[in-house]
Amino acid sequence: MKTEILTLLRETDGYVSGQELCEKFGVSRTAVWKAINQLKEAGYEIEAVQNKGYRLVSVPDILSESELQSVRKTRWIGEKIAFFDVVDSTNTRAKQLAEEGAPNGTYVIAERQDAGKGRRGRGFDSPAGQGIWMTLVLKPEIDPNHASMITLVTALAVSKAITDMTGRPAGIKWPNDIIMSGKKVCGILTEMSAQFDYVNHIVVGIGVNVQNKSFPKDIESVATSLFIETKEHYHRAELVERIWEAFEHYYEIFLQTEDLSGLVNEYNSHLVNMHQQVKVLDPKEPFEGKAMGITPKGELIVDTWESRKLVSTGEVSVRGIYGYV
Repeated sequence: MKTEILTLLRETDGYVSGQELCEKFGVSRTAVWKAINQLKEAGYEIEAVQNKGYRLVSVPDILSESELQSVRKTRWIGEKIAFFDVVDSTNTRAKQLAEEGAPNGTYVIAERQDAGKGRRGRGFDSPAGQGIWMTLVLKPEIDPNHASMITLVTALAVSKAITDMTGRPAGIKWPNDIIMSGKKVCGILTEMSAQFDYVNHIVVGIGVNVQNKSFPKDIESVATSLFIETKEHYHRAELVERIWEAFEHYYEIFLQTEDLSGLVNEYNSHLVNMHQQVKVLDPKEPFEGKAMGITPKGELIVDTWESRKLVSTGEVSVRGIYGYV
């Protein structure tokens, strides 16, 4: 009931009477009072005025199932939310839930990870109260060979959500890092369980640096946060919702053709590598060239001095020759 009361308070301009809450949810005045007090203890500022009722004055920057459900506007993502104060890795937990039958659109989110997972098995710090650490469970009926493109779909969604929320450009470093002012603000890790011709499940992990004021010395030259970039604090649950709304939109376009043909132009408009010199760290034969955007299959087009080459996701790393991007 706490979630339902919070949702109603959010949606109402002015006051909601205690009697209205009792009638709407079929509970006693005491039950309403207890739920309101629980919300106050969690940090919500709720004004209570005799003969008027309750009014939501301010909302804390917390991540909880009640908070996330109360801002939810997505159609199918988040019907089930698994929230943890602390978890080893949201990707690890999401895979476990997927194997146990969690439905498509379930997502795992935590205040803190103590064993976060990055690309190529790298670990990373996920402090409490600073960022967004979450993983979406997908069970699409697609060719497993097309699954890697979901990483690019996710990058586009995160880029749009951050840009819309902050008013600052958040570009994509192909295929999936989100960059602000030449530094990484978000990483994405997609993992798949599949048979030869069938996807069991895909988990899409997203880590966004939001409130961080500083970073350890070893990464401060390459990492940034929304706060560092704008000197403003952001409501993380709202950003979570914006990301999932954007993802639903782009993902449904992707599913129509199982490629990025409907998203190429928009993706390229966010691509920080676009028309830049890059070094492709192919283990067989590294090479340099100019990035010219992506193909409908998500490959990076690189023009070298001798030919045009297509770089597939997951096969190589791309680095900017002049700086991080």
